[in-house]
Amino acid sequence: MNITHFRNTPSVGLDESNPVAAPLSEPVAVTSTISVERSDGVETGVWECTPGRWRRQIVQQEFCHFVAGRCTFTPDGGEPIEIRAGDALMMPANTLGIWDIQETVRKTYVLIF
Repeated sequence: MNITHFRNTPSVGLDESNPVAAPLSEPVAVTSTISVERSDGVETGVWECTPGRWRRQIVQQEFCHFVAGRCTFTPDGGEPIEIRAGDALMMPANTLGIWDIQETVRKTYVLIF
């Protein structure tokens, strides 16, 4: 059995940083992650994003718990969801929409492929 343990998620170091794939504002938001993908199609990790506006393109089902920051997610055809540290979301597969990060956010997440 392989147990993944991310210690102190609000401050754990993140490995990889990249600009968002579909930016809608300047400056372009940058995401950073540390993650593990298992052979059964589950990915888990810690994700952070700097302020900016961009389009979510992930089609996998996702559970996430926000440990820092403030943002809004507006699903296509839906109402804006205000998100703050301490909130959690379960997004069904194919949930697309617009992220608007007002204050750098950090979340733990699980993607189910």
